[in-house]
Amino acid sequence: MKENVLIIGAGLTGLLLAHRLKKQGVPVIVLEARDRIGGRIYTHLSAQETPIEMGATWLGRQHTALVSLLQELDISIYPQYTEGSAWYEPAPMQAPQEVLLPPNESPSYRIQGGSSVLTHTLGKALGTDVILLDTIVTSIKATDKAIEVHTKDKVYTASKVVSTLPPNLLTTSIQFSPTLPEDITAIAKKTHTWMGESIKFGISYASPFWKEHHWSGTLFSNIGPITEMYDHTTLESGKYALKGFLNSNLSIVTKEIRQEKVFAQLKRTFGEKALEYIAYEETVWQEQTFSYAPYENYVLPHQNNGQACYQETHYDNRFYIAGSETASYYGGYMEGAVQSAQQCYEHILKNISY
Repeated sequence: MKENVLIIGAGLTGLLLAHRLKKQGVPVIVLEARDRIGGRIYTHLSAQETPIEMGATWLGRQHTALVSLLQELDISIYPQYTEGSAWYEPAPMQAPQEVLLPPNESPSYRIQGGSSVLTHTLGKALGTDVILLDTIVTSIKATDKAIEVHTKDKVYTASKVVSTLPPNLLTTSIQFSPTLPEDITAIAKKTHTWMGESIKFGISYASPFWKEHHWSGTLFSNIGPITEMYDHTTLESGKYALKGFLNSNLSIVTKEIRQEKVFAQLKRTFGEKALEYIAYEETVWQEQTFSYAPYENYVLPHQNNGQACYQETHYDNRFYIAGSETASYYGGYMEGAVQSAQQCYEHILKNISY
């Protein structure tokens, strides 16, 4: 049998790994549980097709692997808008404070057209024959000759299998035979899932009222429900938005309650103009069961990301654990996802015949 590779998860790591392998002539297939590709990269088109990032958004020049990939794919980036003053809410019963932002010598950047341009570009190059959507993996079984990947209605056989799922999700949602080493399972259950506790929101507007007041659109608050917020206007004209994060404790209330609290906060900081919006969007990542599984105990942000054990292989060099959380550097970022894909790709090429 010609050796082949099966990848679980069509996020950035899975798509890039598949792209690299396909270019080398390695037979590859990607199984994705969702009805879309991208994973935690998700550019939602709001009203009037305003792109709002519900997932990964920013990168920096220090993210050299990601920047190199974007250049390779001819995808442009532009700096995050921060011109003007910001608002800061220090404590209850204290009025919001307007603060002038200093020049940023190391600006953050956004991907032109939205972060999903990156994953869609990779997905288009792979084709629909490589990526299988709505395919939920339930168990993995190692035999003497191959790895069996079981879904709800089919069994796939591969020479090598790569999981790009967050480690905690992997070990809590998929059954293994033989079982994975106990040290791997224990670490996985204590590994933070990037984006896991985040509640991201975005609000589209017909015009950027904040710029009329020389405000940057930036807000930091110790009160909430918004903890931080930024201008989210696209490089193309006519697409205006604000986007940020909500206090993760609000995951237990309804969307309607969150939205009401958001606009009450915006009214007291930005005034009545903030209420003249087109659409409100949000994503509670704890509710995304194909990205997040609850932890057994409290886990700190980025805890155990990049652990050395994630660089090990299993079942005689036939099973790999990859993904942003496993990267040795910048674990829990898009940069980490790219680095993980590249490292896994190089290892597979050294250990496969095709």
